[in-house]
Parts: sequence; C-alpha cells; structure tokens
Amino acid sequence: MNHPEVPIPSGQTTRNTKKAKGGKGKGKGPRKGRKKAALIWLFFILLFAAVIAVVGYLLVILNGQRILSANENKLNLDQASIVVDRNGNEIAKLAMAGGNREVVPVNEIPKLLQDAFVATEDKRFYEHGGVDFLGIGRALVKDVIARSAVEGASTITQQLAKNLFLNADKTVFRKGTEASIALALEQQKSKQEILELYLNRIYFGKGQYGIKTAAKYYFDVTDLNELKIWQIATLAGMPKAPSVYNPINNPEKSMDRRGVVLKLMYDQGLITEKEKDEAAKHVYKPSKSSKADDKYISFIDYVLDEAQERTGLSEEELRSAGYKITTTIDTKAQNAMEKEFANNDRFEKSVDEQKVQGAMVIMDQHDGSLIAMVGGRDYETQGWNRVTKQRQPGSSFKPIMDYGPAIETGKYFPWSTVQDVKKCFGNYCPSNSNRNKYLGDIPMSQAIKESRNVSAVWLLNEIGIGKGLAFADNLGIKLDKEDRNLAVALGGLTRGVTPLQMVRAYGAFANGGKLQDPHSIVAIADNKNKVIYEFKSNAKQVMKENTSFYVTELLKGVVQKGGTGTRAAISGREVVGKTGTTQAGIPDYKTSKNRDVWFVGYTPELTAAVWMGYDKTDKTHLLDGSSGQAASMFSAVMSKVLENYKKQSFPVPSGLQEDEKVGAVTGLMAAYMPESVSVELKWNPVEGDNVTYKVYRKEAGEPDFRKVAEVSDPAYDDLALLPDQTFTYYVTAYQASSNQESAPSEKVTVTITSGMDNTPPPDENDGNTPPDESGEPSGPPIDINIPGESPSPPSEGESPIPSDNPDSWQPPGENLNSVQGDVPLQ
Repeated sequence: MNHPEVPIPSGQTTRNTKKAKGGKGKGKGPRKGRKKAALIWLFFILLFAAVIAVVGYLLVILNGQRILSANENKLNLDQASIVVDRNGNEIAKLAMAGGNREVVPVNEIPKLLQDAFVATEDKRFYEHGGVDFLGIGRALVKDVIARSAVEGASTITQQLAKNLFLNADKTVFRKGTEASIALALEQQKSKQEILELYLNRIYFGKGQYGIKTAAKYYFDVTDLNELKIWQIATLAGMPKAPSVYNPINNPEKSMDRRGVVLKLMYDQGLITEKEKDEAAKHVYKPSKSSKADDKYISFIDYVLDEAQERTGLSEEELRSAGYKITTTIDTKAQNAMEKEFANNDRFEKSVDEQKVQGAMVIMDQHDGSLIAMVGGRDYETQGWNRVTKQRQPGSSFKPIMDYGPAIETGKYFPWSTVQDVKKCFGNYCPSNSNRNKYLGDIPMSQAIKESRNVSAVWLLNEIGIGKGLAFADNLGIKLDKEDRNLAVALGGLTRGVTPLQMVRAYGAFANGGKLQDPHSIVAIADNKNKVIYEFKSNAKQVMKENTSFYVTELLKGVVQKGGTGTRAAISGREVVGKTGTTQAGIPDYKTSKNRDVWFVGYTPELTAAVWMGYDKTDKTHLLDGSSGQAASMFSAVMSKVLENYKKQSFPVPSGLQEDEKVGAVTGLMAAYMPESVSVELKWNPVEGDNVTYKVYRKEAGEPDFRKVAEVSDPAYDDLALLPDQTFTYYVTAYQASSNQESAPSEKVTVTITSGMDNTPPPDENDGNTPPDESGEPSGPPIDINIPGESPSPPSEGESPIPSDNPDSWQPPGENLNSVQGDVPLQ
C-alpha cells in the first residue's frame, strides 16, 4: 500500500539527514563563543592601554607644565661657581648670572643660521611635538648595540628644557622629566619662540652663552647677518661639546666638526657643494674680542678640564651650578710667572705677527700639586694651553731615557765611563754638535754636563732600548711602538711630550724616586657645601732612591760653569736640570736655527718645565737662539717664586756605597829621554783591586786631549813623539769592575827640542782643565761629585751658551737616519 509523502516542515530535517551532516556541525556554537570572548578581552585590553597611555601622557604634560609654572623665571646660571686658591681666597667666578650673554630676537637671526642649527642638532625639529620618537627609536637601537647609553636623541626643545631647568645627568628619570618639559614647551610656545630661546640660552664655550655673544666673542661680528658660512657652521658645531669644539681651545677639532656641519647643511640643501668646500678650508684666527681680562686664566682653564675629567660634569654645569672648587694655585707664583711671560724681552722677536710662544708649569714634587701655569703668551687671546701640548724634548729627555735607566741597572754611576767616539749604530750615525767634537772615553758626568749626543746614544745602546722605554713608562711617559729606535736617546720621539709630563717625570728625580699625580684641584663642593670630589694621592716609587740621588748629582753639573744650563742658576739656591734643543727638521733645508728649546729643572722645593718655540714651524718661523733663553726664564720666575719657600735639601738615601769611588792619580812626573826620544811618565799607585791607568796627551795647538795608552803599572814611556813639539799629559785611574774613572791628575808639560836638554816646565795651570774658546772643558770634567768627596773647582770664565746646540736633536731624516733593524734592540 502506497502512503503519500508527508512534506517536511521548513527548518527541519530527517534523522538520517542530521546524522549525515552531524560531523561538520558538531561544536560550532562553543568555538564561536570563545572567539567572541577573546575579541571582547582584546578590546578591553586595548581600551585599558589607551586609557593608561592617555592618562600617562596627560600626567607627563601636567608634570612638564607644573615645572614650567614653578620655574619659569629660574635659570641655573644664577648660581655662579667660584674658584678659590689653596688658602680659600676666591680667585675667579666662573659664570656671572646674566653675564656673557646678549639676547637677540629670532627675527634678527638669519634664516641660514637658524637652519644650520636645526640641520645639525634636530633635523626633524619642525615635524615633532617636542620629543622625536623616531629619533628615540634609533637611539635605543644604538644603545642596545653598544650596551650602554651612547645616544642621547635629544631634540632642540629637550636641550632647551635641560638648559633651563635641569642638570646634565644622563639618567632615565632626568630624560623623562626633560621630555615632559619639552612637550609642555611645545604646548605653550611656537617653534620660532622655542628656537629663539634655544639660540639665546645654549653654551658656546669660554664662558659665552647665546648666539650673539658667541658671534662677537669668536668672530668680532655684532650683526648676525654678517656671519659667513664657515662661521655659521663653526658656531653650529659647538653645542655638542663646547669645550672641545670651540675654535680657540681646539682649532683642529673645531675645523673637523665644522666639516661635519657643512656636510649636513649640504645634504639638506642649505648650501651648494662649492660653498661647502670653500667654507671647509677656512683657517680660524682668534678675534680681538676673545681677549679677556681674567686673571690666572691658563690655570683656571686647566682646572675646568681636570674637573670635567674627575667628576664627569660638563663645563657648563661646573660654571653655573654653584660649585666651590678649591685649587692648588699659589697666586704669588702665578703672578710672578705671568709677569715674566708678559715681558717681550724674554722672547725672540718674530718676523711677523706670529709670536714666539712659550709655556711653563711649576709643581710641588712632594705632593704633585700644580702651583702655577702659563699656557702661552697672550693666553687669553690664543686659548691654546701649551702646557698640555706635545713637542719634541731634545736632550731634556736624556735623563729619562738614557742616564736614569743606566743608573737604575746598578752598573753605572756619575763617575762611570762612557764613550764619546764618532761611530755608527747600524745605519744610525749620531754626531756631536759641541765645539770640541769627540773626547774618547769620558765620565758620565761630563757627557751630560756638555750634552754630548754620541755618549747618550752609546749608553742607551749598552743598556738596551727596552730598559729605557720601561723607565720612561714608569715615569708616566708611554712611548709609541715607532719609538723603539736609538733616536729616542736624543729625544727624537714620534709624538713628543708635554711640559706637564716632563715636570712630573723630573719631579720623581727630585723626590727620592717617588712619582706624584700632578693635580690642580684639592676638592669640589656643591652649593650645599657637600664635597663631591676630593683629590687622593696615588704616589708610586718608580725608581731606586739611589737612582734619583745620582741623577740629581749628574744634573747639578749642567747648571754649573761649563754646562749647557748655567743661565738657570739662582743665587743662594741649589738648582739642577737639563736643557733641550731640537733643530729645524725641515726637509731639504739646512740651518743652524732651532724648532724647540727647553729647560726642565728643580730645586729641593719645586720642579718646573719651560718650553719655547713657534706653534707652527716653517723656514721663516724658527728660533735663532738655543736653550739658554728657556733656562733664563726658569731662573727669572723661580727666583721670585722661591722667595716664599723655606730652603730644603734634596733627599739623601741611606746606604750609599762610598767605597765605590776610585782615587785620583797623584805625583805625576815626566822626563824627556833624549837617547830614546821618549817621555818617561811616573806616578804614585792608586789603591784598589784591578786598577789600571789611562794616559791622556795633547799636543800644543790641538783642541782636545786624547787617550794614548792604558797600562796596569804606574809608569809609561811615550815613544810616539816628534822633535820640536810640546806635549801636555795627565793620567786617570780606572776600575773596570765598577766602570768608573777617577778625576784627572795634575798636568805636566814637556817640550821636545833637538839637541837640548829639557826640563819639564811647571804645570800650565792649577790643575784644572783649561777651557777652550767656547768655555767648555777640553778634558774630562773637573766637577764630578763622588759621595764623601768634595767636587773639584770649576773652570774659570763665562759659562757658554752654545750657539752650536750641543744639546740638540735633529729629527730623523736626511741629516739623522732612522735606526734600522740591525741595531741591537734589547
């Protein structure tokens, strides 16, 4: 029986149909619900984050506005920092409130000048709202890569916020506050107003705040529209590091920074390539306006540099945050030094406007305190502190590189013998500039007194360059790898040394071998009188006490008659030191003129270094004179300074071995033997083990004595004679085990005449070696100071100021070959 089909109602299905489709439809409802729930949660999370962001942003804005409202008229510059001397007397105020600033409206600031600062400091200035989030992102990436906070990412507005209200600490909290103030500033000020505030507030170094003051100070420009492109770029490059990039302190670094700014200006279409290239070449010359009447400015500038290094504070903070900086300056000493440097008669006259320059620094070797310093003539105009600039030291480096290390070995003493013979060391052939060229074997004391170059090179070669380099390193002078050659024996260095380095090194000789840290600051306190920095000594014993004593004994002869530094002597004071002269060193140009002259010396109380020369040397800018003028400056200044210092004595170490000396030969007699045409010499024997005798002879008319024999017995027959001649003899005792030679004996003179009996005439003088026409002794020295023995009397006559530079060093080149690899380097 057929049943009719019953229609299925809409929306229903048969059981079979449900079964067939059940696999796909199962669980669809619950999954859909979960997705909806996730979307809802995400919506609320985003909403919550947005609310937090808005609230945080509003809090940042409100915080910035609060700070602005509370401090709108407050500037850090109102709290001027002061500098005081060692006795607490104020000597300088670093930044006067409202001083060194002249405000200029933005409509008087040329558009190119504005754009140059924007291009350099914040090229997105007109696009962001006070904080450049793109810039922050880039900075964070760089910080992560460097693993430290190296990139500031501060906008112009943020820099203004910092300059107005904050210190320069690079912390997250300070950066956050800076950002909040910047955002608030952008809410209240237009871009032009912000730029005007910025250009009138930023620091340009040398105590100059604001663009108009800086333009006048550095370029003598009062109308900013008259600034040239190179001047604009120079100014725009300063805010990054004013003390580094201002053209007075560092003209070369300023010029490099200017090139960076010009490139940025060119890349952003502000100038043409031709304008960029022309502006990059301009050489800065200090302006008339940069001359200040500040007292002690050399010293104060050094104090600021040291304070930045010791504390990490910026120069602007140090000038304007109310600090009290207690220094080591002795104002009487500083005044005496500045007075002598203001005396034009102390310096050679230049052929043009480029002056002969100089620098001097005095240090108390007992604690390292710097008591006076002059960085150059008219320093307030030049601003180039030559006390910290490297120059070639010439022979003033010999105690550091040659004689000090030799004595430190324990094998050499002031009376030890060194060679003064013309010879080459590999391909290096040094020569003496002394009037009496070469003297053979001579005591070390004579070699340094007369500044004999070959002796110094021979000595360094004997002990090994390695020992010399290590000794210099211990004295705080680390030399380059390129300096590992024998030219360093004469002060021929790759980069040179500074007067400050030299005064520190010589201070160790003066202080029993103890090296001090030179410093100009005793302490720094903030405006609440809390000490934030205090000097702590880190003195080190860098050589044996005996070494410092014997070097001092050696250097005494330099200032005595017959030495190269006699003009450094001070009446009533014990002075020791060393001269130094470097020759021109200009390729293909032979001249007797000099590049640098030095005197570095000390008394038992103080140590000082003097340098003179031109900043830039060429054929027309060389010195006619030698190191005597530096020695004269030393004497003139130190004689005044020492009036305020009680006399002291050099430290004498205990346990000096007085039995190391060799006694002088006595009883020398000479007789002519006609039969053998010879001169028979006899003398009294000298006590001691393994003593030999050196016989020296000089023919009438010859300038120098020369050694003719070395014998073990106290007698010698000289057969190498010609008739009708006159010969003068003296004898010394020599002990090889201690490498020392005695002072010369009395001299005897014999005349050989054919067919006549000859009786030796009396001695030609009282036992002193006669000086030649230059005043230099022509035989071994007569002033060696052996412990326990009085020195021999000095030779008569005026002390020489050698015009032939016996203490000079010629830079390696055509006249002084560089040392080659076949020279023994130990």
